[in-house]
Amino acid sequence: MAEYNITAYGAQPGGKNCASAVQRAIDAAAAAGGGRVVVPQGDYLCGSVRLKSHVTLHLEAGTVLRSSLDPAQIEPFRTAAGNDEVDGWAGGFFVGAQGARDVAITGPGVIDGQGDKVFFDANEDSDFHECPKACADFRPRMLLFEDVADLTIRDVTLRNAAFWTLHLAGCRRVHIEGIYIDNDDRGGNNDGIDPDSCQDVTIRNCFIHTGDDAVVVKSTAPMARRYGPSENILITGCVLHSRDSALKIGTETHGVIRNIILSDCVVKDCSRAVGIWVRDGGTVENVQVHHITGAVRRYADRYAVPGAPGWWGKGEPVFISATRRPGKENFPGVIRNISFDHLTLTAESGLFLGGEADCPIKNVRISDLDLTLAKQGTQPGGLFDEQPSARGVYAHTIPALYARSVQRLILRHAVLHDGGGTAWNGQLTQLEDCRCADIQWENAAENT
Repeated sequence: MAEYNITAYGAQPGGKNCASAVQRAIDAAAAAGGGRVVVPQGDYLCGSVRLKSHVTLHLEAGTVLRSSLDPAQIEPFRTAAGNDEVDGWAGGFFVGAQGARDVAITGPGVIDGQGDKVFFDANEDSDFHECPKACADFRPRMLLFEDVADLTIRDVTLRNAAFWTLHLAGCRRVHIEGIYIDNDDRGGNNDGIDPDSCQDVTIRNCFIHTGDDAVVVKSTAPMARRYGPSENILITGCVLHSRDSALKIGTETHGVIRNIILSDCVVKDCSRAVGIWVRDGGTVENVQVHHITGAVRRYADRYAVPGAPGWWGKGEPVFISATRRPGKENFPGVIRNISFDHLTLTAESGLFLGGEADCPIKNVRISDLDLTLAKQGTQPGGLFDEQPSARGVYAHTIPALYARSVQRLILRHAVLHDGGGTAWNGQLTQLEDCRCADIQWENAAENT
């Protein structure tokens, strides 16, 4: 593969925007039918650049490719329909591609979004210093790909994302392996990886440390119309830390999300291990979660700012929700065929499954669960959190398992340990409007 060193096109480390030089190297490689654009050791400030078909962007060891925060140097990402109607795109992007084939970003260098310059602690949570930080108005996305096939991202470090770190929209045959996402874990909206209406995606052996959800599978309305379902997505062998969910499916659910596997992962002090939402009429089906270990806990929210957003989740190991958004009367959607097995988790709240009478959750199986309820954080319990919904956040007693409007729920080989200090009320199971529930706890509430 021919190499195109960005310094040969005029790029220099040291603080001057080198986007035009990097883009010239990319364009030259594309014009030659493909090649590897090399970013050598050094610290390069750069505005927006677009990758093209058959081009690999390679960051050598000791390299930092640093996103500009100057709006004049950040390009808006116009979608394939020529507009910005999808969430999270209006602020522009740092590195991206559109309508390309055979694109790669490889390491071992660093892409830095300079999120450390856009987030600041305004002490909005009564001195706990745990809530989402305040942020600047302009926050470009780090990596943004639409309609890209055969995309590989391998070995790089993605650091300090100012907004979404890696957004994949309508992409196919995506392989992400061995990357390290290292974001501010109090940064709002700095999701790790967001596959949106993508097919055939593997995410392997990654370390994701971020504030917002670590991995989010979604189906936004424009992308679902253009590119179809989110399906055939495997997340395995990862260590996931977030102050929201380790794996989130939804809340944007305008299309179909199916055939999702999360396996052999560590959940490191997240608000939730797995959260599954429908809100917009779509279907989530055929989700398997197995061999997961770690801990979930509750973090402080923005007490000093009434109505300000906080983290979603109160330390639930599993959260499944089919209900309406505030002020909406639409059918929320369908959740069905969800299975969990071999979960070993310490949590501050119980498992939560909440449907509605006209949109029940169907066919959930949980087996080989080892759950310890133990105090880990600074906040009291006793809350159910169904954000975003008309139900919102409200006081509720905390059983080990709560299920509302669930059809066919099976729990087998489940062990509960009481580690103390939580709002658990001593009740194992609370069911409301459930049919065909078969719940069997073993060795319940052992003291640890």
